[in-house]
Amino acid sequence: MDWNHELLASAIWLAKAFVLSCIGLTVIVLWLARATQWGRQVRRIAWPYFDPRRNWRPMAVLALLVLLTLFSVRMNVLFSFWYNGAYAAMQKLDANAFWFMMGVFGVLATVHVARALFTAYVREGLLIHWRESLTHALMERWLAHQTYHRSQYLPEQIDNPDQRIQQDVQQFADSTLTLSLGMLGAVVSLVEFTLILWGLSGALALFGIEVPRAMIFVAYIYVIVATVFAVWLGRPLIRLNFLNERFNADFRYALIRLREYGESIAFFRGEKVERVTLTGRFANVIRNMWDMLFRSLKLQGFNLGVSQLAVVFPMIIQAPRLFSKEITLGDLMQTSQAFGEVQDALSFFRTSYDDFANYRAVLTRLSGFMDVLDHAEALPSLAAHGEGDRVAVRGLTVRTPAQQVLLNGLDLTLEPGDSLLIRGASGSGKTTLLRTMAGLWPFADGEVVRPQGERALFLPQKPYLPLGTLRTALYYPATAPAVSGGADAAAEALRRVQLGHLVAKLDEEADWTRILSLGEQQRLAIGRALLANPAVLFLDESSSAMDEGLEHAMYALLREALPQATLVSVGHRSTLRGFHERELVLEGGGAWRIDQTASA
Repeated sequence: MDWNHELLASAIWLAKAFVLSCIGLTVIVLWLARATQWGRQVRRIAWPYFDPRRNWRPMAVLALLVLLTLFSVRMNVLFSFWYNGAYAAMQKLDANAFWFMMGVFGVLATVHVARALFTAYVREGLLIHWRESLTHALMERWLAHQTYHRSQYLPEQIDNPDQRIQQDVQQFADSTLTLSLGMLGAVVSLVEFTLILWGLSGALALFGIEVPRAMIFVAYIYVIVATVFAVWLGRPLIRLNFLNERFNADFRYALIRLREYGESIAFFRGEKVERVTLTGRFANVIRNMWDMLFRSLKLQGFNLGVSQLAVVFPMIIQAPRLFSKEITLGDLMQTSQAFGEVQDALSFFRTSYDDFANYRAVLTRLSGFMDVLDHAEALPSLAAHGEGDRVAVRGLTVRTPAQQVLLNGLDLTLEPGDSLLIRGASGSGKTTLLRTMAGLWPFADGEVVRPQGERALFLPQKPYLPLGTLRTALYYPATAPAVSGGADAAAEALRRVQLGHLVAKLDEEADWTRILSLGEQQRLAIGRALLANPAVLFLDESSSAMDEGLEHAMYALLREALPQATLVSVGHRSTLRGFHERELVLEGGGAWRIDQTASA
């Protein structure tokens, strides 16, 4: 090798290799996306980020990483020739040649370190941006159109969507780059070092037959046979990795439920049942971990044995030629190094099989999550439209997912200030009717009219309190205004709903769902309604945890503070009739009737 002109030669090599690699990668990616299921899954998940019609920068950065991968291969080739020159100089006892090679090494090492650091920066930067984009895209789809809620109406359910968004996205991005760029480096290294081995190989007599360039054939046969056995040993790891993610997520979910429902479990003294559940789910985790361990030990043991034998194998083949002075010590060392590179390149799929198995599991989980997003978005939706502050339903029919009719042909109109109490037996469809009016229930047809946006407020039986301060919870889903020196509306709302003892804690951050009782949470929701001042207020048993006296006080407060608001309540207590002018009774089987109450 002429080191004085190597800079230009390497630049020309990089340019040619880059063009050929881009063409080859494009053809392979297109073929995989058409011919394999996992290729289609990768395209579905990754292409929206790399689509140059959206933004050309991600594809440009990916091209830069391809170039840097080729640069790494070229550096390995140069180091291979450096080994040859350095050991040959030592064998000849040529001091000038030796120190020249030390100078070459200094240049190569400096360039190699700079390339490695720059590659790490570019790669990690791409991973961060890719993960950010994909996570935001999945979160937006999960939140849009109440998909996080509507997905529960699908026949196919997914487990742990939080893990799929948080953990699987990161693993997908990292594994995609690692495996794809690793494959590129392996293929290019295989070509380059096969050519080097071709030049260094000699004839080898086997069973009386002289095999020319024997090192090449021996290396390929050696690794191909090893790869076949490794694939056979490692194939079960694909399913085991998938089960590992699933079992761990199920166990974690059971632990979270134990924390969330701790008080109820303690009242029931349900520790024995919970222990059985947790022990059973953890047993699945441990059993699968043992299966993975034994399978991984078989695969790793085989890989280690193959790798250790590869250290001395080329020396054994080339030693006779060294002793007969057909090659130099430098040639022997370069042969060993080139054989190692060929062996590593050919062994890429063998050594990466465990990673690929885990990658397939991640692909399955993310693709399943995206399938659920697609199916949830395709569910029918009965969208409400506005006619001022009027509330009305016309020809409304509500069904169960099994198409059983809960409510048939309901016609009802409420003007501003009107009030309606919805009653009926459990399972008759009271809450489902409110879900339909909110646009959440997909199994309904007809017409729904109600105020849009923040002009309509729904208060469920179990209020939702977001993470943060009590003030944030009071104004949810609106943003809490900055507190000025004047009157504090939030503090006044707390006092009016008989939660004055919490005024001093308005700006404390805590898990208020766990601190406040259900009755206090329901009163906090009433305070939320006072601050929001909606045109229509839907209450789904929103006072069920209060005693009758407190419930009476809260409804009286709502009628006093929101005289023009339309009230639609679901409840069982007869005392609620005094605050509503009409009563909608669901009689079952789709039948219904509307009665006037004594307060009308």
